[in-house]
Amino acid sequence: MYCGQMNQGTIFPAADFNPAEDAEVLFSALQGMECNKDDLIEVLTQRCNAQRLIIAQIYSGSYGQDLVTDLKEKLSDHFKEVMVGLMYPPAFFDAHELRHAMKGAGTDENCLIEILASRTNSEIYAINEVYMMQFGVPLQEDIDSETSGHFRDTLMILAQGAREEGYEYEDPAMAAEDATILWDACQGESGEHKNMLQDILCRKSYQQLWMVIFLVAFQQFQLVSGQDIVDVIRDCYDGHFQQLLIAIILCVRDKASYFAYKLNSAIYDFGFHNKTVIRILISRSELDLMNIKRSYKEQYGNSLHHDIRQYASGHYEAALSAICTGDAEDY
Repeated sequence: MYCGQMNQGTIFPAADFNPAEDAEVLFSALQGMECNKDDLIEVLTQRCNAQRLIIAQIYSGSYGQDLVTDLKEKLSDHFKEVMVGLMYPPAFFDAHELRHAMKGAGTDENCLIEILASRTNSEIYAINEVYMMQFGVPLQEDIDSETSGHFRDTLMILAQGAREEGYEYEDPAMAAEDATILWDACQGESGEHKNMLQDILCRKSYQQLWMVIFLVAFQQFQLVSGQDIVDVIRDCYDGHFQQLLIAIILCVRDKASYFAYKLNSAIYDFGFHNKTVIRILISRSELDLMNIKRSYKEQYGNSLHHDIRQYASGHYEAALSAICTGDAEDY
């Protein structure tokens, strides 16, 4: 039976929350030539997103200025990205990340894969709504114009938020049938085979996919080929389409482990890819970052906090570390 991990973040609602006092601290911190970055970190990384939005409202009402605008004007570089990113509601943050991934300097396919392969239907619905409101075009329209081939088609399906949800879609007999289709699809590279992969991996519920991958497909792949399904997909397909299929499978298996892998890759394989590290820490900070940290330590030996401190410095490192550790035990 599929068992999703209970969400466990590193940032929680602050006890004895006093938004007027926090707004005053932030306003004072942003005055003068040199900002008090320690105060900014102390407030913004120790309040949940809902509390930060209340602080921003009071800040505006009390001082006649927009907090996000002030942060953008007073701060710089990656530290600014962290502080501003913390002020965005989750769907707003994801929508802006997706837009930047497609309309920045070149297309950041890894960002598209990471977000669209890992978000729930409700999260994707919210992203679509914000994307249209913020940028005046549907998310799928930009995906269609900025990507291509079966990679584009798979992203388009995921962006619909059309995955079945709930245990009523858990069908062992259908899982066996899906596993056979999945096996056949991994033996060929035709358009039809790719369509079959898309249909199963993008539309079936996580509960159903868990059965397909673990209870049936895993055994079949091991017995017949001696390889895991991820290895077979790597052998059969390539490019961003391959990476997207694998990301979906890894998220079905263990989403925390998937994000741990993405963080380690961003830190070591890409010379500390700041945008990826910032995006994952902020977007998972109130969901499952503690689980991600545990998985990171299990997979790579070092704590996530340790590896971040090896490559980031100054107030930027302090902000990332505060998000990473919160008030919880370090891993």
